[in-house]
Amino acid sequence: QVQVVESGGGLVQAGDSLRLSCAASGNTFNNYAVGWFRQTPGNEREFVAAISWRGLVTDYADSVKARFTISRDNAKTTVYLQMNSLKPEDTAVYYCAAARWGLGSRSKEAYHYWGQGTQVTVSS
Repeated sequence: QVQVVESGGGLVQAGDSLRLSCAASGNTFNNYAVGWFRQTPGNEREFVAAISWRGLVTDYADSVKARFTISRDNAKTTVYLQMNSLKPEDTAVYYCAAARWGLGSRSKEAYHYWGQGTQVTVSS
């Protein structure tokens, strides 16, 4: 069993940066791929970024590529999402999810454990 908790969200202005953290419990977390997703009211939860269990493979949605960076520190069982050059359209609740296998999927159905989310609001 793995539990993940997101933190680091907040209210920022367009162009600012934020770093989200996904802290996990469970000594098998380092074997899990991790993904970040986001959701706005009335919309589907959408893929943002993913990272493989050793951090060697990463993937990004086109909308965040070159602005966001996903990384992980397995010693701290934590995955990060560095978000730069934020835009108002990045406003959403951001969720972290862990998958028992795979290299980090774009499909939310591939993930077994989800956090409660952290709100990111970007003002123009």
